[in-house]
Amino acid sequence: MNFPENLKYTKDHEWVSLDGDIATVGVTDFAQGELGDIVFVEIETEGESLDKDEVFGTIEAVKTVSDLFMPLSGEITEVNEGLEDAPESVNDSPYDNGWMVKIKLSNVAEVDDLMDAAAYKELTGH
Repeated sequence: MNFPENLKYTKDHEWVSLDGDIATVGVTDFAQGELGDIVFVEIETEGESLDKDEVFGTIEAVKTVSDLFMPLSGEITEVNEGLEDAPESVNDSPYDNGWMVKIKLSNVAEVDDLMDAAAYKELTGH
């Protein structure tokens, strides 16, 4: 189980990588393992401004469909188009090729509410 130290995490099993006021978001190694084989990722919110905890898309696995929640408030500036043809990248490379969206943050202070790797490991029991 991989929990990169340089990332932040949410209770909804998403990771956040910060570069100034731009956040890159994906699902964690733990989440993709729990979901199983990812067959489809649907994100149709590019260009929209959403609040923290709002649904920005869905991820579909062989077993289930799950909502994707905004870890931080802001505008979705980019969606990973590669997931359209290769949704399995979420399984193969959750922290690199399997990223979901980039968000221009509207409230950088919300970052303080995210978990570090140690807290996330504790949440998942690893």
